[in-house]
Amino acid sequence: MPRVAALWRHPIKSHGREALDAVTLAPGQTMPWDRAWAVMHARSKFDAKAPAWVSCRNFMIGVSTPGLAGIWARFDEATGIMHLRHDALGDISFDPDNADDAARFIAWVSPVCPAESFKPTGLAKAPERGMTDSDYPSVSIMTQSSHNAVSQKLGRPLEIERWRGNIWLDGAGPWEEFEWLGKDIQIGEAVLHVVEPIERCKHTMANPRTGKRDADTLAALRDGWNHQNFGVYAKVIKGGKVALNDTAKVV
Repeated sequence: MPRVAALWRHPIKSHGREALDAVTLAPGQTMPWDRAWAVMHARSKFDAKAPAWVSCRNFMIGVSTPGLAGIWARFDEATGIMHLRHDALGDISFDPDNADDAARFIAWVSPVCPAESFKPTGLAKAPERGMTDSDYPSVSIMTQSSHNAVSQKLGRPLEIERWRGNIWLDGAGPWEEFEWLGKDIQIGEAVLHVVEPIERCKHTMANPRTGKRDADTLAALRDGWNHQNFGVYAKVIKGGKVALNDTAKVV
């Protein structure tokens, strides 16, 4: 039976990842503090006066700024302080909801943004849900065996952080997650409805430690399986705690 091998959240969309031991999911919501903020650019249509979900093209993301893949995060829920680190940029701690701190963060991250790309202009706070790529609040589920299959196709080890998943399961068969489409899966105390596969972008090509593109994950997916999908999006339909080593089963 598949078990939870890893849990990750990404407090600022495309700007760092954080490993967790446990999380409590709520019905109809994203993972708590996952993509709670996003970084705007000059053409962003996010309206802070009437905050609502907008698509990923309104934000600074790894497909156009691969250097962002090198950011690691730790968010202190008790104090509201974000801690980020990047091999080339060093460390920074700040309050994302404080205007002066947010400006300091923008200055910190700007050097990894290519000159020919958009530049970061400010932080957007997601309205009551994470700013996921899906237009509905989603939690992403991925399997270690599918990751291993892509690594084998590439002929090299591959870091799981490239895929930016929330819940990682070990013990399922390669691509078994696609068999769960349209079904409900219980993971720990929570039950999620699996909605659709996740079509991947160039962000997965960037090394999560260096921020440089060094693996053609998209070509591996297309050549090996005639698609560009990895992982699935799911909706939480019953809340509850999910922890490392919890079991997962279709219900």
